[in-house]
Amino acid sequence: GEWERALQLHRVMSQRTVESGTITYNALISACLNGGECEKALQLFSVMEQSLVECSTITSSAAISACGAIGEWEKALHLLHVMVTSGVESNTITFDAAITALDRGGEWEKALQLFGTVSQSEAKCNTMTFNAAISA
Repeated sequence: GEWERALQLHRVMSQRTVESGTITYNALISACLNGGECEKALQLFSVMEQSLVECSTITSSAAISACGAIGEWEKALHLLHVMVTSGVESNTITFDAAITALDRGGEWEKALQLFGTVSQSEAKCNTMTFNAAISA
């Protein structure tokens, strides 16, 4: 699949000592997530952090989505907390992913609590945010 091709290209990059940056990891993690390889996406996120590559909103949101897809709501909340405390900007996609992760984990009260926090903050809520909260 596409995610396998992305990982192969990354291996070629590494063999040629081409440095992987934030954009590279964003693409890799997104390819894995889109291919249903959520655990692989989280492994790449860990490698990225260990390599001290700067995390972006896109990277963190994708990792939170991956957590939700495999039922790791605690890890999703942890990543959201790390994101906020380290100054990585969060957006609607970030909060949608976290609320969905909580919902999938059966933590509807926490999902509604997070929705309440988001809806009262300066973050913008969209249809997906409301849908995630409603389904919780």
